[in-house]
Amino acid sequence: MIEFQLDETSGVATYLQLVQQVHQALRMGMLEPGDRLPTAQQVVAQLAINPNTVHKAYRELEREGLVRARPGLGTFVTRLPSGIDPAAQARFLAELAGWLRSARAAGLGPDDIEAIYRTAFRDCFAEGVA
Repeated sequence: MIEFQLDETSGVATYLQLVQQVHQALRMGMLEPGDRLPTAQQVVAQLAINPNTVHKAYRELEREGLVRARPGLGTFVTRLPSGIDPAAQARFLAELAGWLRSARAAGLGPDDIEAIYRTAFRDCFAEGVA
């Protein structure tokens, strides 16, 4: 089950942070169709936020067709976002994990690795590669 976290300094509305985290969990394979999201009460207890915020996030996910509320049972993932190929993601994740192991073996720390990633990511988008 997903465990939500908030970044109060991000400037992103709380409900959107919840929506974005579900999207990310779906893309990374941490959530799959059939999985149940935490109840609004669980999220409220964990994050100390208004229940309406959780309901708003879940309604947005339902509007997108990614989840469906089942009264008395909870809110369940119904599908992955379009364009996701789980096999391709697994392949790229394995390649990235290998790269990270190589970087660590070469003596690079987390800050170095993050800087390289951010530079590569920025450059790919600037060149129209990604």
